[in-house]
Amino acid sequence: MSGAQFTRRQLLLLVFVTVFWGLNWPVLKLGVSGYPPLSFRALSMALGLPMLLAICLWMKMPLRVARADWRELGLLTFTNMVVWHTLAILAIQSLSSGRAAILGYTMPIFSAVWGMLWFSQRLSGRQGVGVGAAAFGVALLLWHEIDRLTGSPAGVAGMLGAAAVWAFGTQLLRRTRIAAPTLVLVWWMSVLTTIVMASLAWTFERQAWTPLPPAVWAAVAYNAVLIFGMAQPAWLLLARDLPPAASTLSVMLIPVLGTASGAWFLNESLHWQDGAALALIGIAIVSVLWAPRRPPDDQPAR
Repeated sequence: MSGAQFTRRQLLLLVFVTVFWGLNWPVLKLGVSGYPPLSFRALSMALGLPMLLAICLWMKMPLRVARADWRELGLLTFTNMVVWHTLAILAIQSLSSGRAAILGYTMPIFSAVWGMLWFSQRLSGRQGVGVGAAAFGVALLLWHEIDRLTGSPAGVAGMLGAAAVWAFGTQLLRRTRIAAPTLVLVWWMSVLTTIVMASLAWTFERQAWTPLPPAVWAAVAYNAVLIFGMAQPAWLLLARDLPPAASTLSVMLIPVLGTASGAWFLNESLHWQDGAALALIGIAIVSVLWAPRRPPDDQPAR
């Protein structure tokens, strides 16, 4: 597949995910600066669950998942949500919000590697150019941060590990045999992940619990409504409906937006590499959004 045919609905979901996930990186940094990270994540997810449930009920989706599918659902939950949310929220404590976003969105590169090594997936020439441009863009964005990053190896390793596992989960989600609607899967994955996050927060952070400052409440509300209630379901809809290369490369603008918003809201530094990376990541996005031309006589067989 040399390109991806995006519907108007998918493009709108893509824009929504890109904007609000991109802006969320400085919000996350603000949240974990004022509250224990696992507790912040668990509270945000718990408050987002009612919104997810309301959407499923409004759309009259049956919430039942067949017993035979629960093992696969558990694997999808672990790879798409549990590892990502746990490692990423811990790692961002020792990284700038922009660089955390950059490391997290090495995910498309990991996804391409998983696809070739594990799933016998071949990239088209256009997709190969997109992956290469994305990789070079990430390298440029990290250029000025090498000295700083070497001082926080645990944060770097955690974010890269989270991205690698999330990329594998994206590949699994695209190939899932579970017949339930995607939003129902999102509901159960979110419930299971919230239980895990709440258990970790209770085990490791309960002695540090204090009343939330207003800024942390604002960060929790942003994540509960816009991220867990809306952006994450939108992303998983895209990840399940689109080929992995299209769904992952198409969100590569998120780290650029995360870096820019971190500079705006948290006074994090920007350099010329950020602009160059924006151009390269733009190439990566175009490589999957630019649909291939079809021959005029390409008609379905009768």
